Amino acid sequence: MKNTTIFKSNDGLKPKSKFRPLAINQVQVEGFFGPHIDVIATTTAKLLFDRCVEARMMEQIDPALPNPGIVIACHPNNSVTSQMFWDSDFGKSIETAAYALYRQPDPELEKRVDEVIDAYGRLQAEDGYLNSWYQRIEVGKQWTNLRDRHELYNAGHLIEGAVAYFHATGKRTFLDIMCRYADCIEQNFGPKEGQKRGYPGHPELELALVKLGRVTGEQRYLDLAKFFVDVRGESPLYFDLEATARGENPDDFHFDSLEYCQAHQPVREQQKVVGHAVRAAYLYAGMADVATEFADDSLDPALQAIWSHLTEKNLYVTGGFGPSKENEGLTFDYDLPNQTAYAETCAAVALIFWASRMLGREPDARFADIMEQALYNGALSGISADGTHFFYDNPLESYGTHHRWRWHTCPCCPPNISRLIASIGTYFYGIAEDELALHLYCENSADMEIAGTRLNVKQTTRYPNDGQITVTLTPDTPVEFTLSMRVPGWAKGYKLMINGQSQELALEKGYLRIRRQWAQGDRVELDLTMVAEMLYANKMVAADQGRTALQRGPMVYCVEETDNQAPLNTFVIKDGAKIETTMIEGLVGTVGLEVDATVETSHSDALYTSHPPERVATKLRAIPYYLWDNREPGAMLVWLRREAQAHDE
Repeated sequence: MKNTTIFKSNDGLKPKSKFRPLAINQVQVEGFFGPHIDVIATTTAKLLFDRCVEARMMEQIDPALPNPGIVIACHPNNSVTSQMFWDSDFGKSIETAAYALYRQPDPELEKRVDEVIDAYGRLQAEDGYLNSWYQRIEVGKQWTNLRDRHELYNAGHLIEGAVAYFHATGKRTFLDIMCRYADCIEQNFGPKEGQKRGYPGHPELELALVKLGRVTGEQRYLDLAKFFVDVRGESPLYFDLEATARGENPDDFHFDSLEYCQAHQPVREQQKVVGHAVRAAYLYAGMADVATEFADDSLDPALQAIWSHLTEKNLYVTGGFGPSKENEGLTFDYDLPNQTAYAETCAAVALIFWASRMLGREPDARFADIMEQALYNGALSGISADGTHFFYDNPLESYGTHHRWRWHTCPCCPPNISRLIASIGTYFYGIAEDELALHLYCENSADMEIAGTRLNVKQTTRYPNDGQITVTLTPDTPVEFTLSMRVPGWAKGYKLMINGQSQELALEKGYLRIRRQWAQGDRVELDLTMVAEMLYANKMVAADQGRTALQRGPMVYCVEETDNQAPLNTFVIKDGAKIETTMIEGLVGTVGLEVDATVETSHSDALYTSHPPERVATKLRAIPYYLWDNREPGAMLVWLRREAQAHDE
C-alpha cells in the first residue's frame, strides 16, 4: 500500500517552483504529533463517516437510494443551506481516511471509503460533471450561482480527497473520477470564446488543481488554477453578472459586498485581508501556489501586503483570525475581542495552508512562525483529545458555557482539522533541487531524494516540550546540499553543533543555512532556548489593554477554572512575575505553567462597595490553550489581568 508511484510521468511538467512538500508516504511521524495522528486513525476517521451518514449525506450522493430532498433548511434571508456543501464534507472525510489508512491499515474503513467512491462514480454525469446537490436536489441549475452555492469549492475538496487516497492506497478509481470532473470544469471555464469567465465563490479548487497537476503531470490543471486566480475580481464582476442572469439585483447580496468572497477587485490589486476568513486564506494559499508553480512575481506584492495586514493588525495571539460571527470573518483593524471571538477552526487550518505555500519560494521564518503559531494553538484546539468532539469557533475567554460539540449543521471543521493533523508530516519539510528546509520540528523519519541522491532524515526531539533537536542525515552516498533549519521567533537564543563541533552561523530570514557535503551519520544539533514569557498586545487592541498572555515555545497558555478555583478575572499577574513549568492534573505529559499572582478578595457580598478589595498572594496554573475544555467544564481565560511593575525614576 505504501509504495505509491505517479501514474503519469512528470518529466513534461517543468515547474519553476523551488520548494515542494514531501508526500504523506515519505514521512513517518512520531513524537508530539504521533499520538494525535493515532487518534485520528483509530477513532476520528471512522467517526466522520458515521456522522456524515447519520446526517443523511449518503442518501444525497447515492443515486440508488431514495432522494432525501431538502434536509437542512436555507439560512434566514439567504438562499443557501449547508446541505449544498455535503460533497466537501465527504471529500475532506475521504482525505482524512486516506492519511489514516496510510498510518494504520484498516480494511473496514477502506471498504467504507470505497463504497462512497463507488456512489460518486455512479452519480457522475456523462460529461464528467459531479455535484450531488445539482444532480439530486436542484437539478439543472449547475453553474448558475458560483458566488453562494460552493459548487467549485465542493469539487476542490473531492479532488484533494482523490489525490490523498491515491497516494495512500495506490487506488486510481476516485482519482480517475475526479480527473473527468476537472476536465469538465476545464471545458466550461476559461478564456476561450464560449467559456465562462467565472471562478469559485468559496476559493479552494485552486489548491486542489495544483495538487492534481502535480500528481498527474498535466499542465492544464495548473493552467486552470492560474486562470481562476487571474480572472477573479475582473470587471465586469462575474458574480454581479450571474446574479442579474438569475433575475436578482446584485445589490441585494446577503453579505452586501463582494469583499466577503474577495472578488471585489483583481487579486493583484488587493492589499488587505477582508471578508470571510476561510475563503480569504484559501484564496491567498491558491495565489501562493500559482506564484510558486509559475514563478509569477506579479502576485508577490499583494501576497506580502495582505500577509502583513493580517499578522500585524488582525491576528489573534492563538493564530486564529476572523473575530465576527456575522460574516465568519474580518471587521476592522485591531478588532480582537476575546469572549466573542469567532476564530473559526477552519480559518486557522486555512492559514496554515497559506503559510506553508508561502514557503514554496524560499525558507522565511515570517511564514513558518505563523504556521507554527496557528498549528499548535488556533487549529489544534478545534478537536478534543479523544478525537470525538470539535470546536467551530475558538474564543479566548469563556464563562463556562462554550464547549466542543458532537456535530454541526455545517460540519466543515471536523474533517478539516482531522485531515491537517493526519497529514502534518507533509508540513515539516520543504525540498528543492539542492536544499532541504526544516520548517517544523517533531520526532520523525523522512525519506527523500536530493541532488540526485536518496536521503533519510531523522529528527529526534521532545519538541515542543523542550527546544533540543537532533537531526541525523543518512544519504546513500556523500552529497552536497544546503540544510536550512528554522530558529523560531520566540527562541531567546540558540546553539548549533555539527558532529559535536560548535558552529557560528548568521540567520538568513530566520533560518540557519548550512552548506556542506553530507555523509552517512552526520548529526546536527540545534538547542533552542525555550522559556516561559509574558506577552502584551498592541495598545490599539482594546480588549487586551491592561492584560497579559503566557507563552512557552510555540504554545500559548490559558487558565481554566478546574485548576484555579476563584473567578479567573480576579487573578492579577505583576510584570516580571516568576513562571515555572509544572505537571497538570488530568493532562499526562503536558507541560503546564505555574505563575506567581495575586487574587482579589472582598469581605462584602454587596454589588458595589466603597472599600477596595484585598489582594492575596497565590499561584496561578495554566495549560496549553489547545487543551482547554478536555476535563471538567468551567471558565477559561487567555488574557490575564496584569499589574505594571514600578520603575525607578
